[in-house]
Amino acid sequence: MHLTLDWPRIAAELDATGCAVTPPLLDAAECGALAALYEDPAPFRSRVVMARHGFGRGEYRYFAYPLPDPLPALRGALYAGLAPVAERWRLALGGTGEAFPDRLDAFLARCHAAGQAKPTPLLLSYGPGDYNCLHQDLYGPHIFPLQATILLSAPGRDFEGGEFVLTEQRPRMQSRAEVVPLAQGQAVIFAVNHRPVQGSRGIYRVAMRHGVSRVRAGLRRTLGIILHDAA
Repeated sequence: MHLTLDWPRIAAELDATGCAVTPPLLDAAECGALAALYEDPAPFRSRVVMARHGFGRGEYRYFAYPLPDPLPALRGALYAGLAPVAERWRLALGGTGEAFPDRLDAFLARCHAAGQAKPTPLLLSYGPGDYNCLHQDLYGPHIFPLQATILLSAPGRDFEGGEFVLTEQRPRMQSRAEVVPLAQGQAVIFAVNHRPVQGSRGIYRVAMRHGVSRVRAGLRRTLGIILHDAA
């Protein structure tokens, strides 16, 4: 899959705010088909009920390998478009660790060699009153610094509320919040844990967290595309 996206615009927005919204990556039929997979346990390796772990309310399922279509191609295309940003951020934050390769398969080979071999793409399901606490998706030492969430449900028709929320914890400053409205099929690309910010004395590191506000009515389902695998 080749994603025809304005990658320079996305990179600029990621640098400026830590997130960027894409045009729809999936049409309504594709969104519906993926959302419907949630009812069948066969494609998944595990199910998490958030309230049992203090993560919020709602639940999610991690896909098993092999990932169903169109996830492999979509994940690879997102990685290829975001790898230059990830490498630039790595260097800006001190250049520790290995350089990010151009292709997802090479990066996943690195993850798997280090014991991070469990797939991390997931479907999330929220009903009335459900929410996701602010968090970071870190599953081992090898972390790709960007990930994406695609909204599979239609806001205003399938659900109310349930906005994507991103916070930025700046050193010695109050935290900044960003609420990101999405249409069905759109993705928000965002920083996983840290991003570089240019300050008056040079570049500094800010911590990012993301979550979902309370769903007021209906059913909200999303596809999470994390680009590193889990231990």
